Amino acid sequence: MRVDAFDFELPRAAIATRPASPRDSARLLDLRAGLAHRSVADLPALLRSGDVMVFNDTRVIPARLEGRRGEARVELTLHRRVSAERWQAFARPARRLRPGDTVFFGSDFSALVEAREGPEVSLVFDRGGAALARALERHGAMPLPPYTGRAADERDRRDYQTVYAREDGAVAAPTAGLHFTDGLLRAIEARGVARRFVTLHVGAGTFLPVAADDTADHTMHAETGTIAPDVAGTINRSRAAGGRIVAVGTTVVRLLESAARADGTVRSFAGEVDLFIEPGYRFKAVDLMLTNFHLPRSTLFMLVCAFAGTERMKAAYAQALAAGYRFYSYGDACLLAREERAA
Repeated sequence: MRVDAFDFELPRAAIATRPASPRDSARLLDLRAGLAHRSVADLPALLRSGDVMVFNDTRVIPARLEGRRGEARVELTLHRRVSAERWQAFARPARRLRPGDTVFFGSDFSALVEAREGPEVSLVFDRGGAALARALERHGAMPLPPYTGRAADERDRRDYQTVYAREDGAVAAPTAGLHFTDGLLRAIEARGVARRFVTLHVGAGTFLPVAADDTADHTMHAETGTIAPDVAGTINRSRAAGGRIVAVGTTVVRLLESAARADGTVRSFAGEVDLFIEPGYRFKAVDLMLTNFHLPRSTLFMLVCAFAGTERMKAAYAQALAAGYRFYSYGDACLLAREERAA
């Protein structure tokens, strides 16, 4: 499938550089049936008792590091944990690094470059586990996407994190979840909607535009995901009783669909997720999706086109731009129904 079929013009002014405050005051384009302009705070009224809303509880780590190899400066963005002390990272400029080099972050924290392929390097840090987590908190910055046009600051340590984040490991936020407040979560529960959590540690590659001309030539970066048995059980019981599965974000969609059987039931899961969803994919587990507005030519825009229809999503994005909606990680949201199953 041609990647340019998912291209569209996006004015720089439409890209959000800060989130809405409060979080649930962000605008919501309701596309379940037709088109309606709402607020994220309206979500409880749009759900039904017996639905299950599934959230990604991954926690973003300060994954962007500035270091030195000798006199040369290099920026590293961690994107995938391999083991307690090993990570894959994107390096800039990567040409300054060779296998065997040591990169220092301050005087007491370093990493050895094991391998390099293109812009990607394999790193072994001088510590692992909790000690590495503490060092990243001290030396790292939040990996704010470059399209915000600014460097991350202390405010982003709070803003670029969901209120329910608890499992360290993401290097990009599951951005649909950024809209939720504790009050909104309580209101959803009061509606009779079950809240369940899965974990997918989001990698930096998730949000990148596809560089290939054809989707067949694109390879997804693998991410680590987990669905607990009790969560799978809740989802399956709800579906059997006629409830809808509402995924908060594309990361939840990809994880649930990776764990879904042909009949739509979901199994417990622990492993790698590299599912690439494009138009033509038949969804099995997810009925509704809350998601932000995505990059042109990105796998995320392809996913929402597969879910709700390409022409429909192109028209919706055009109307969102005309109405002043804000795009990307800190932007507004839309609520989508699966194309073959109306809300």
